[in-house]
Amino acid sequence: MMALGMFVGLLALILINVPIAVALGAVAMAAMVWHGGMESLLGAAITMFNGATSFPLLAIPLFVLAGAIMNSSSLSRRLIAFASALFGFIKGGLAMVNIGTSLFFAEISGSAVADVAAMGSILVPAMKKKGYPKEFAAAVTSSSATLAIIIPPSIPMILYAVMAEASVVQLFVAGIIPGVLGGGGMMALAYWYARRYNYPVEEVFSWQRVRATFKDAAWAFLLPMIILGGIFGGVVTATEGAALAVLAALFIGGVIYRELNFKHLYESMVEGSIQTAVVMLLVASSALLGHLLTEQQMPQQLAAWIASLTDNKWAVLAILNIFFLVAGLFLHSAAAIILVVPIVMPLVKAVGIDPVHFGLIVTLNLGIGQQTPPVASVLATACSIAKADMWKVTRVNLPFIGVLMALLLLVTYVPAVPMFLVDVFYR
Repeated sequence: MMALGMFVGLLALILINVPIAVALGAVAMAAMVWHGGMESLLGAAITMFNGATSFPLLAIPLFVLAGAIMNSSSLSRRLIAFASALFGFIKGGLAMVNIGTSLFFAEISGSAVADVAAMGSILVPAMKKKGYPKEFAAAVTSSSATLAIIIPPSIPMILYAVMAEASVVQLFVAGIIPGVLGGGGMMALAYWYARRYNYPVEEVFSWQRVRATFKDAAWAFLLPMIILGGIFGGVVTATEGAALAVLAALFIGGVIYRELNFKHLYESMVEGSIQTAVVMLLVASSALLGHLLTEQQMPQQLAAWIASLTDNKWAVLAILNIFFLVAGLFLHSAAAIILVVPIVMPLVKAVGIDPVHFGLIVTLNLGIGQQTPPVASVLATACSIAKADMWKVTRVNLPFIGVLMALLLLVTYVPAVPMFLVDVFYR
């Protein structure tokens, strides 16, 4: 009965546009008072503080800051120029440039919204100028940016690792093959669109231009190699790698490219602080809710109920996929991870699902949620940049969402796809 009341209360607050973090905290405190009286709130502040001070969570503001600094240093322009040299000779090449650049920028920011903001502000106007429909430009930008939460480093993966007590590094490794497959699938779909609607070729292929643009962007390419190489090689943790990313971004932007000034640094720090505050408030509020749920043994009760329906892990994965797809319609990825993952983990472990494998499934589900209204945070950002109607863009975006859905099914039911590199290097 209490669980139903909490759900109804949370939904009601969200529907009247109360911020999710505030709604979570309010519902948790109301339930605590209902169950244990006013004295149960005495430890609320300590519970929230402890929930938000996990060491792995430090990686989030650091990766966000590194991405913001590199974007202020004209990284986007250099990456786009190199991608244009590689893909511009193909029909519809600018769409492939969009996808290819997102694949690389994902290795720095770890955020789909940051990817859209950085890449979309340049590529969407360029695509519109070349004759691409604004709906198609927004759809390509939005869907390819979702790869930012599949390819390491990924902020949602970091959050999941903290909530599920899983390895951040193994999650990062598990995302590499699915991320590349997703990018290839989207490029193939973009090429099909280009052939069907006669989208333009950007330029003639030239090795000289490829070499020149690669040389111009060489330091940008070195950044993720240093960071991810250090993390995967066991030299640094994910959090230490994030700190290294900030130092490298400052050096490359300020010393090598000489395009980072104090104004840009200030703006990057403000952007990083805002994004971090939103996530950390969610984490702190969810700590209260998680404490209450643990006391009431609600996760165990949910696990027992689903286990009474089936103990087949593939059937359980199908149920959880549907559950997370529905959650993604209404919750941002961070909120969904923080709210739902602690509840379902006892079930995941009980039926023998690998937490790393499940982490990638969760990340993909919530990436799809970023493309599906009504919330669709990444899609909304792309539509705002393109000045396009969200529902018209959604119709064009459906085939790209189909690519993500196919990738989700592949990752779910062929575990070797995400787990191959993990098994080779860590098990």
